[in-house]
Amino acid sequence: MFGLFRRQDPRFRDDGNFLLTQVRTARHGEIIHVRLSKTSEMSAQGNGYFVRKVLVGPDSLDQAVLEVTTNRAHKVTLAVVDGGELVPARQWEA
Repeated sequence: MFGLFRRQDPRFRDDGNFLLTQVRTARHGEIIHVRLSKTSEMSAQGNGYFVRKVLVGPDSLDQAVLEVTTNRAHKVTLAVVDGGELVPARQWEA
Protein backbone atom coordinates (compact mmCIF):
# COMPACT_ATOMS: atom_id res chain seq x y z
CA MET A 1 0.00 0.00 0.00
CA PHE A 2 2.72 2.48 0.91
CA GLY A 3 4.50 1.83 -2.40
CA LEU A 4 1.86 3.90 -4.22
CA PHE A 5 3.01 7.02 -2.39
CA ARG A 6 6.72 6.35 -2.78
CA ARG A 7 8.77 9.09 -4.44
CA GLN A 8 10.65 8.36 -7.62
CA ASP A 9 14.37 7.58 -7.32
CA PRO A 10 16.25 10.91 -7.83
CA ARG A 11 18.31 9.32 -10.61
CA PHE A 12 15.19 8.73 -12.73
CA ARG A 13 12.47 10.90 -14.26
CA ASP A 14 8.94 9.77 -14.99
CA ASP A 15 7.82 10.76 -18.51
CA GLY A 16 4.37 9.28 -19.16
CA ASN A 17 4.93 5.72 -20.41
CA PHE A 18 8.69 5.95 -19.97
CA LEU A 19 11.35 6.15 -17.27
CA LEU A 20 14.30 8.35 -18.21
CA THR A 21 17.81 8.15 -16.80
CA GLN A 22 21.42 8.75 -17.74
CA VAL A 23 24.39 6.44 -17.22
CA ARG A 24 28.03 7.58 -17.08
CA THR A 25 30.33 4.80 -18.29
CA ALA A 26 33.20 3.76 -16.04
CA ARG A 27 35.77 3.46 -18.82
CA HIS A 28 35.60 6.85 -20.59
CA GLY A 29 32.91 8.73 -18.65
CA GLU A 30 30.59 8.93 -21.66
CA ILE A 31 26.97 9.82 -20.86
CA ILE A 32 24.36 7.43 -22.29
CA HIS A 33 20.74 8.63 -22.36
CA VAL A 34 18.34 5.80 -21.47
CA ARG A 35 14.59 5.56 -22.06
CA LEU A 36 12.82 2.58 -20.54
CA SER A 37 9.30 1.81 -21.77
CA LYS A 38 6.92 0.92 -18.94
CA THR A 39 4.72 -1.08 -21.32
CA SER A 40 6.97 -3.02 -23.69
CA GLU A 41 10.38 -3.41 -22.01
CA MET A 42 9.49 -4.31 -18.44
CA SER A 43 8.64 -7.84 -17.35
CA ALA A 44 6.26 -8.58 -14.47
CA GLN A 45 8.15 -9.95 -11.49
CA GLY A 46 6.65 -10.53 -8.04
CA ASN A 47 4.98 -7.29 -6.91
CA GLY A 48 6.48 -5.12 -9.63
CA TYR A 49 8.50 -5.05 -12.82
CA PHE A 50 12.08 -5.75 -13.94
CA VAL A 51 14.18 -4.75 -16.94
CA ARG A 52 17.80 -5.49 -17.90
CA LYS A 53 19.25 -3.37 -20.67
CA VAL A 54 22.69 -3.55 -22.27
CA LEU A 55 23.90 -0.06 -23.14
CA VAL A 56 26.59 0.94 -25.65
CA GLY A 57 28.01 4.46 -25.81
CA PRO A 58 27.64 5.87 -29.34
CA ASP A 59 31.04 7.61 -29.31
CA SER A 60 33.41 5.43 -27.29
CA LEU A 61 31.49 2.13 -27.66
CA ASP A 62 31.78 1.67 -23.87
CA GLN A 63 29.36 -0.93 -22.54
CA ALA A 64 27.28 -0.90 -19.38
CA VAL A 65 24.45 -3.11 -18.13
CA LEU A 66 21.50 -1.45 -16.38
CA GLU A 67 19.12 -3.52 -14.22
CA VAL A 68 16.03 -1.79 -12.81
CA THR A 69 13.34 -3.13 -10.47
CA THR A 70 10.16 -1.12 -9.87
CA ASN A 71 6.99 -1.53 -7.86
CA ARG A 72 3.56 -1.79 -9.53
CA ALA A 73 3.36 2.03 -9.69
CA HIS A 74 6.65 2.04 -11.67
CA LYS A 75 8.62 3.70 -8.87
CA VAL A 76 12.21 2.48 -8.89
CA THR A 77 13.01 0.27 -5.91
CA LEU A 78 16.43 -0.98 -7.08
CA ALA A 79 18.77 0.14 -9.85
CA VAL A 80 22.21 -1.37 -10.53
CA VAL A 81 24.72 -0.50 -13.25
CA ASP A 82 27.62 -2.76 -14.16
CA GLY A 83 30.28 -0.80 -16.04
CA GLY A 84 29.10 2.67 -15.04
CA GLU A 85 27.00 4.75 -12.68
CA LEU A 86 23.63 6.47 -12.72
CA VAL A 87 23.71 10.27 -12.95
CA PRO A 88 21.30 12.11 -10.59
CA ALA A 89 18.57 13.90 -12.58
CA ARG A 90 19.50 17.28 -11.10
CA GLN A 91 22.90 17.01 -12.83
CA TRP A 92 21.47 16.36 -16.29
CA GLU A 93 22.08 19.05 -18.87
CA ALA A 94 18.98 20.71 -20.29
